[in-house]
Amino acid sequence: MARELLPHDLRAAASWAASLLRARLETRPAERRTLVIKRALGSSRHDGDGGLFDEVRQYLATRIDPHSMRRLCLSGGVCGATKILSMEHGDSMTDVFEGVEFTWASVAGDGRHAGLSESLELSFDAEHTDMALGSYVPYITASVEEARRQDRALRIFMNDVSHWQGINHHHPATFDTLAMNPELKQSVVADLDRFLKRRDYYRRIGKAWKRGYLLYGPPGTGKSSLVAAMANYLRFNLYDLDLSEVRGNTMLQRLLNTMTNRSILVIEDIDCCFTAASREVGKDHAGEAVADDGSEEDSTPEPWDTPQPQQQHNITLSGLLNFIDGLWSTSGEERIIVFTTNYKERLDPALLRPGRMDMHVYMGYCGWEAFKTLAHNYFLIDDHPTFPAIQELLSAVEVTPAEVSERLLRSEDADAALQGVAKFLGEKKQAIGEGN
Repeated sequence: MARELLPHDLRAAASWAASLLRARLETRPAERRTLVIKRALGSSRHDGDGGLFDEVRQYLATRIDPHSMRRLCLSGGVCGATKILSMEHGDSMTDVFEGVEFTWASVAGDGRHAGLSESLELSFDAEHTDMALGSYVPYITASVEEARRQDRALRIFMNDVSHWQGINHHHPATFDTLAMNPELKQSVVADLDRFLKRRDYYRRIGKAWKRGYLLYGPPGTGKSSLVAAMANYLRFNLYDLDLSEVRGNTMLQRLLNTMTNRSILVIEDIDCCFTAASREVGKDHAGEAVADDGSEEDSTPEPWDTPQPQQQHNITLSGLLNFIDGLWSTSGEERIIVFTTNYKERLDPALLRPGRMDMHVYMGYCGWEAFKTLAHNYFLIDDHPTFPAIQELLSAVEVTPAEVSERLLRSEDADAALQGVAKFLGEKKQAIGEGN
């Protein structure tokens, strides 16, 4: 009937209008983009040298739900290597980043060496292209880099003439177990965190990406344990430099330039390496004021019974300072430099100024908070009937964390060990009273 009553041209226009209306009302499928990440040439599934492909594969292993996938590939586990879950070729999975769904698919390669030409394909709505390239992929690489940093085995290196000899480092010290003032401990952790985040900042201001710490205080107050805790926290390798083995500034430069990035250089008992007169007065503004930048105290304890510093004739203080903040200081990135000393007052002021030793950390005698940390470490207790007496005694005597630890180790029974500590502290207080 409509065909007979309506002219052909009018029917055609009505059909076109209806089609246009349907097109506008219907939801059109979103335009998609696909990013192909191929395995690097010459790499294999197990050698860990596949560049971005391996980074994505390691990241997806942490996102796979083994209960939701029909088929999975389990690889690794050889010689203690970590086992990794991954998709089989032809399978796909979805990852959600900042509320946006990204789909990953595992694609087999072609030809004879299909396993070496496999790829991972990332699909997403076209409107999220900038997020995928500018945020999501960088997030994946950063996450994998952090995971690898946390998992890697730490090593400690010692200089043997002009070379480094390394062994695995298994020191158990952490900031949680470290017996020191809680506020000072937190300030060190905050300073390390700030340092790690400031790569672009250091480049912008034109400074080498490094940080210097001076740890000073009586023997047995935990300076070496703090260094170990810093290494474990940062997951940085340690380089323990014995300056007595270095036969000149050239050899010193060679050693320091072969250090890796993300490492900690430690020079213990720096006061025994150079005397206070090791530089000419005024050559390096030795009279500048020193900012402790987070130290607990400004006063320096009285000297303790240790050998007098010996003049080091093979190397000069100027050679060491040139590496700390001179032209050679830019030979590496993300480095921590730690000096330890029992005698801060014996150090050349040129060593102490900010930019060389940025933060001065006084490792003092055992206080109440440090003792509670030790008691928890040894016996997993936070309170005990002896605590009030021990707290009172600690405020009256000077005792190092090492001395307290030695008493706590004498018994596996908490009651006996803590009573022994109280007795030890009482005897020291009595001796002080008799001496006066």
